[in-house]
Amino acid sequence: MTAGVHLQQIQNIKHMFTNFKAEIGKVIVGQEEVIDQLLVAIMCDANALLESYPGLGKTLLIKTLSDIMDLKFARIQSTPDLMPSDITGTYMIEEKRGGEKQFRFEEGPIFANIVLVDEINRATPKTQSALLEAMQEKQVTVGNKTHKLTLPFFILATQNPIDQEGTYPLPEAQTDRFLMKIKVNYPDENDELEIIERYTTQAPHPHVKKFMAKDSLLNLQKYCRQVPISDDIKKKVVTLVNRTRQNKDLIEYGASPRASLGIVMAAKAHALLNGRTYVSMDDIKKMSYPVLRHRIILSFKAEREGRTPDDAITQLLERL
Repeated sequence: MTAGVHLQQIQNIKHMFTNFKAEIGKVIVGQEEVIDQLLVAIMCDANALLESYPGLGKTLLIKTLSDIMDLKFARIQSTPDLMPSDITGTYMIEEKRGGEKQFRFEEGPIFANIVLVDEINRATPKTQSALLEAMQEKQVTVGNKTHKLTLPFFILATQNPIDQEGTYPLPEAQTDRFLMKIKVNYPDENDELEIIERYTTQAPHPHVKKFMAKDSLLNLQKYCRQVPISDDIKKKVVTLVNRTRQNKDLIEYGASPRASLGIVMAAKAHALLNGRTYVSMDDIKKMSYPVLRHRIILSFKAEREGRTPDDAITQLLERL
């Protein structure tokens, strides 16, 4: 493959995602950074955790993404009485002609391409753990039989940061399975005015085009891994993640090597989204926040000073 063809392919991908985001813009107002980070997670074949207050369009955004990509979508509303079998499926007794009975597996909502797990921290730990195998291995085990999930497969989960009564915080081992923790913030005044204008005077659910097939997405995920990154930048990523483990005044528990892998892969996808043939430090800095913020635990001193994980990441990046 020549350099010219390679550059042309990159430009084609950038153009495709520009049109992709324009299509999302028919439904979602603003939230460009959130959309970029979701696309990065999908290109990395990874799961993402979205955190925000109610009413900011998380469900609508994820459903719109699946519509444009022509992917099978399923939504699971987490509640304390949700059982693992409600997610994975179960065996049913089926009676055939002649009275013969047999077990038939009834697939649960996990058998989709994009699975939205709404308010994941409202499900019990037993039910949360039923998602682990699907998130990591792309399969589920029911009884003594393993069922492969159809690729591509992503779990996009949401949680509310303020209403913690009756919730079950995700254990660190499970949050680590999410490539990113994406923060969905309130819209600015202009965006909120546009939301009012659209949804009080126009059709509430505008039609979006489907223009990315499953095979195209799978090929794009493979292509994402081929984006080059210099040894110098890789060393800086390792240094950054190592410093999360060494600065005990700021961070009590640091990130694992999975964070280093995540930053590099997310930076490759971010570079591809922006039409570049290589990973820059700007990609690393932008992707460090969503990849690291759920993988570090602040020290008591930092929490007492009112610092957030993003403040800690900013401080580490400034020293890099």
